Order: sequence, then C-alpha cells, then structure tokens
Amino acid sequence: MGAIVAIVGRPNVGKSTFFNRLIQRREAIVDAISGVTRDRHYGKSDWNGKEFSLIDTGGYVLGSDDVFEKEIDKQVELAIQEADAIIFMVDADTGITGMDEDVAKLLRRVDKPIFLVVNKVDNAKRAADAVEFYALGLGDYFNISSINGSGTGELLDAMVEVLPEMEEEVDELPRFAVVGRPNAGKSSLINALIGEERYIVTDVAGTTRDSIDTKYNRFGFEFHLVDTAGIRRKSKVKEDLEFYSVMRSVRAIEHSDVCLLLLDATRGFDGQVANIFWLAQRNNKGIVILVNKWDLVEDKETNTMKHYTEKIKKAIEPFTDVPILFISVLTKQRIFKAIETAVTVYKNRSKKIVTRTFNDVMLPLIEHYPPPAYKDKYVKIKFCTQLPTPYPQFAFFCNLPQYVREPYKRYLENKIRENFDFTGVPITIFMRKK
Repeated sequence: MGAIVAIVGRPNVGKSTFFNRLIQRREAIVDAISGVTRDRHYGKSDWNGKEFSLIDTGGYVLGSDDVFEKEIDKQVELAIQEADAIIFMVDADTGITGMDEDVAKLLRRVDKPIFLVVNKVDNAKRAADAVEFYALGLGDYFNISSINGSGTGELLDAMVEVLPEMEEEVDELPRFAVVGRPNAGKSSLINALIGEERYIVTDVAGTTRDSIDTKYNRFGFEFHLVDTAGIRRKSKVKEDLEFYSVMRSVRAIEHSDVCLLLLDATRGFDGQVANIFWLAQRNNKGIVILVNKWDLVEDKETNTMKHYTEKIKKAIEPFTDVPILFISVLTKQRIFKAIETAVTVYKNRSKKIVTRTFNDVMLPLIEHYPPPAYKDKYVKIKFCTQLPTPYPQFAFFCNLPQYVREPYKRYLENKIRENFDFTGVPITIFMRKK
C-alpha cells in the first residue's frame, strides 16, 4: 500500500494538469472554466521506483467565493488528515490571493511535509516574481510549469525523499473489502454474514462513515471483512463526509486482496459501479461482482439473470473472467456462496504456476499462433515464466518485445485463463528481451 499525496489549492492554478502529467492520463477534465474538475481524482504514480497514490482534491465549487472558502477548508482539512504529504499549488500568473493566504494559514499548523509549488513559471521574469510566495510562510517553494513539465523532477525528487516507507502488514489473513455505492446493502451483507447487528444499518446514504474491519471465522474460513463507506457520485455532495468515504474506499481497495463489489439490481451496473470496478482492477485486486436485491427486479421475463450477466460483461470488457452472483442480503440468499467465491478468487490470485508446466502449455500454443509480423519483423518467443509478485504477472521472453501488440497479449492472457484458473483476478503480461 503506497503513500498518499494530496494536491490542494484554489481553482485554476493547474492542479488537474499537474495531476494528469503525473499519472499520465487525461483522467480529470481540464478546462479553463472555474471548477470543472467535478470529481476529486485519484490515480497512481511513481518516481524513482517509489509508488504513491495521488489525490487531486479538485477545485470544484458552485456559487460564490464564500461557498468556495468553506469547500477549500474542507479539502485542506481532509488532505491534512488523510495524506502523507501535501502539494499546495499556487499560480505565478495571479500572485498571492486571499484564498492562498487562507490555505497557507491552515497548512502552517501542520507537521506533515508540505510542498509549496508555484505553477505557470515559464520564463525568467516569472521565476523572479515568484519570490513573493515566501510571504506565505511555508519556506522554500518549487517553480514548475505543469503544462510542459519543467521543474516537476526536482519537486518529485524532494517529495519521494520524505514519503514514508510502507511496511507490509504482518497479519497474513486475507482481506476482503465490501465495496459499492451507498445503499447497495454493504453493511447489511456484513451483518448477515457475521450474524450480529454489528453496524447500524439505515436507509440513509452514507451512514457507514469509516471502513470497519471484522475478523471473520466461519465454515473453516478465516479472513478480515472490510466494510467501506459507499463511494458515491460527487454531485450529491452535501457534506464533507463524501470525500472521506471516497478516500477510505480507495484505501480499503488498495489494502485488500479481494473486492466484493456489491450493486443494487434495480439500479444496474452504472458508471459509478464501473469506476469502482476499474479502481479494483487497476490495483490488481481479485473481484467478485454481487448483484443484490434481485428479488426487487420487476421484469424478470425480459431481464433474466443471463441477460443481466451479459450486460455487466459488456461493461467490463476486456476483463470479463469475473464471477457474477445474484444474491439477496435480505433473505440471505447465496450470501455464503459469495464468501466461498471470494475465497476461491483469493486462491487464484495467489496461485503460482511451475515454470516448466507453464512453458509446456504455452509454447506449443505460441508456436501454433505466433505474434503477427510487424513491419516485416518476426517475433520469436522462446521462454515464459510467472513473476514472483503477490498477484499474477507473467513475462514472455522474445527477440523483439517492442513489436508485440495489445491484441496478441490479450490472446496470451485468454490462453492462460483457459488453461489455468485465474477467474476474478487481473493478469499482467510483460514482453521482455531474452
């Protein structure tokens, strides 16, 4: 589990551009209208071999400045509580504003590493003007230009120096996180499994504020069950608990071995559920999809389980080798099957295939269907092996790794899945020079 770095600052100082540069994808919508980063964004990045999670606390605000003041206070408070280091971004273009001073005042009381970053410094005059930011009382600052990336190297060098080394947890028990939108039935599922009213279950979205761990020991299985606050859409943000729950869910996902993704059958596999799915997939976690409240689906003639399953598989392509179970938490239908499935997925995730067996199976398949020639170059794969990582990763050694395209890697993945059971687990394939 990597360290967490939060980026704070008022709108339009360039937080999203900087964030995108670090996680190398255009995940946040970047636009000059104040506050278009609707979602507070989360991504993974690494520098000099040190991995960390990055949270863009989004300058999202509607309405007047004073609404924003409150909002930014919350974001800073949150960053202070949850992050291991904070990047405070200001804008060389506009100089110090009242809002910057407010943020600085909050940050000066914090004993976490704070990096003052002056953005939009793209010439010598701007660099000279940036001196005024000393007035914020946060000491030295870093000049960067998030558009072209200048200066970010020095900032990241300094930042990874101070990020804590993450100790691996000593507790060897598997961790299963129950994730999903609010009101999908997560706490009720955990209550039903544990058989005691451990949590307050109400129909108010967002009653589970923190993720809660329960050691679970039944039917000969022993593991931790992690209940997370629902991750939910930001437009519904009425109070500052929101971002907490997202952060906690992110942490719970990063911290788990298998995610039980619970969705409400009456609402379907919507964009938000898909986001949680991809978050778990990007973190290489085992995944089991649980469709809850199936008893409430009205039109079961046209909406059969088969049809519903196909819709979900369409939404999660190309990673479709994922168990999908229809359950009812209320009537306890198939909830223990859900746990058994999670245990199987956990075993799949930690499965190791002997190199010789792996080559005996894969090399004939590769010979039968070699990588297509690319620019008249023929790729020859000579040897393959599973890497010694906590989740399934495979290396294929060949003469021209750069010429192996995505579709062929998918072919290899499909063959691995056909021959060795990795249901519910993302697989990573690397092409290496032999």
